[in-house]
Amino acid sequence: MIGTWDLAFYPEDTIKRVRLVRRADGYYCQFCISVDVKEELHPTHKTIGLDVGLKEFYTDSMGQTEPNPRFYRQGEKRLKFHQRRVSRKKKGSTNRKKAINKLGRKHLKISRQREEHAKRLARCVIQSNDLVAYEDLRIKNLVKNHCLAKSINDAGWYQFRRWLEYFGKKMGRVTVAVNPAYTSQICSNCGAVVKKSLSTRTHVCACGCQLDRDENAAINILNRALGTVGHTGTWILDQNASGDFSSTVVGVILHQQDESLIEESPYL
Repeated sequence: MIGTWDLAFYPEDTIKRVRLVRRADGYYCQFCISVDVKEELHPTHKTIGLDVGLKEFYTDSMGQTEPNPRFYRQGEKRLKFHQRRVSRKKKGSTNRKKAINKLGRKHLKISRQREEHAKRLARCVIQSNDLVAYEDLRIKNLVKNHCLAKSINDAGWYQFRRWLEYFGKKMGRVTVAVNPAYTSQICSNCGAVVKKSLSTRTHVCACGCQLDRDENAAINILNRALGTVGHTGTWILDQNASGDFSSTVVGVILHQQDESLIEESPYL
């Protein structure tokens, strides 16, 4: 077995669960081990609100933005190429199975890129702030808009929120999910409602406040979070076999067709 974690270091009774996973590039064995995942950090005395979007991955309440990588859009041309190769092969043939495997590997690479991007950003945001506020979005409802469904899925808001709450729990930071209603319409300066369409990217209010639409929404998200009591994090984390949160999953490769990254995830 090849892995980045030395499993012999842990007693056998700490291994709570083992799962075999099949991917396009091979088979993986995930070990759920009972370990302490707490990480102590010094207070930063900073709070931040995040407004996720399609133009920019997110805009915070300080006006800083993170570009949207659009991994699926970048790899769409190669995906179409591999899909055509599959459709031209004879059904049931060995060559068709090989073409399907190459198509699956491309999809797997894109999904891993999206997951690693969300993990990296979430860790940086949590480490830099004592309180992180974000919208309590219902992604399943948003993707019903067929004009934006592909872009929403490509952005990876689901993974980003999941990692935010995981690292918040691990590092002792506060994560707050707030109601997203009218966060883009309400003026962050005076509280007046300024109606605007999705194409209007600048918030202009009669009180003289003029901000980027997403920055105005991020400030409203932070203000709602600071006024919320007893509502820190709404994501329900999976528990391990012992019912304890302090667990992590070690990915170990049993068999691979080609070299690839070893999967490590705190979720099963």
